Amino acid sequence: MRHSNGPREGEFITMKSYKHDGSLHRTWRDTMVLKTSENSLIGCNDHTLVTEADGRRWITREPALVYFHKHYWFNIVTMIRENGVSYYCNLASPAILDKEALKYIDYDLDVKVFPNGEKKLLDVDEYEEHGKQWSYSLEIDKILKYNVRVLVDWIEHEKGPFSKEYVEIWYNRYLELSRRQ
Repeated sequence: MRHSNGPREGEFITMKSYKHDGSLHRTWRDTMVLKTSENSLIGCNDHTLVTEADGRRWITREPALVYFHKHYWFNIVTMIRENGVSYYCNLASPAILDKEALKYIDYDLDVKVFPNGEKKLLDVDEYEEHGKQWSYSLEIDKILKYNVRVLVDWIEHEKGPFSKEYVEIWYNRYLELSRRQ
């Protein structure tokens, strides 16, 4: 996911999500890059300014690790809270990193995982509605539904971002890099 002179660990990038029709959905300023490789990017948001499409702004409350992979149609936000770790997984196109930002198309469906391991599929109505409005193709529908299954498998088998080791390693790396700022 690295472009030729892409961000190095400890540097900050902007993240932008769009909708299927190309409209800007949400922008996160200052996501710290923890790792980039050919296929993935791991970062951390902490008290990050978020701007919504309608101009509303808010600041994230707790540290959150973000995981993007160029072969999967989802990204994973790991929220580190006092009461445990919870996850917010966006079904979305694989992200593209250019000089301006890390960008992806958000496809409405989300999977939330609570600290106790309970899973919830969210925004199914929004997905159906936008699918009609913007004519999501049958192919996109198939890809997204397949990726929901991959995601659930990762959650159930504590793969990648869903493992305790991942959370410890990358959150500690974030703390280490922030002390150097």
